[in-house]
Amino acid sequence: MAYGDKLFWLSVLIQRRYAQICAEHDLTSTQATLLCAIKDEPRRMSYLATALGMTKNALSQLVDRIERRDLVSRVSSEQDRRVIMLGVTPAGKVLAEAVYAETTRRLPDIAENLDAEGRREFERVATAVVDASGVLSSTS
Repeated sequence: MAYGDKLFWLSVLIQRRYAQICAEHDLTSTQATLLCAIKDEPRRMSYLATALGMTKNALSQLVDRIERRDLVSRVSSEQDRRVIMLGVTPAGKVLAEAVYAETTRRLPDIAENLDAEGRREFERVATAVVDASGVLSSTS
């Protein structure tokens, strides 16, 4: 199996585990990702659409669904009233923190069949890939 094939199946393993965790919290993966993206601070809707790879319309529909569950709220920016910010409600914060904690606790289980050295190497490579991608700097 080629390298690209391995990465494809690794992606499937990660997505499947994440979807299981989200479902246990009565969320879709996309809903949970959105909540986790705003759990620490409100974000501009335009930023979230770009960060999540969604159209503004698709994001708005997603927000409508979880807003009805009282997990998020839209507010105008204090600097520019035309800018819409999305933040978590207290209930959304609790749920986002729970999903995030559960994900970070259980996602490493995908490497449970590796020996200790293999798990350390997997962690090293995963860390290097994420650090080099810049994804963490774009969310902070």
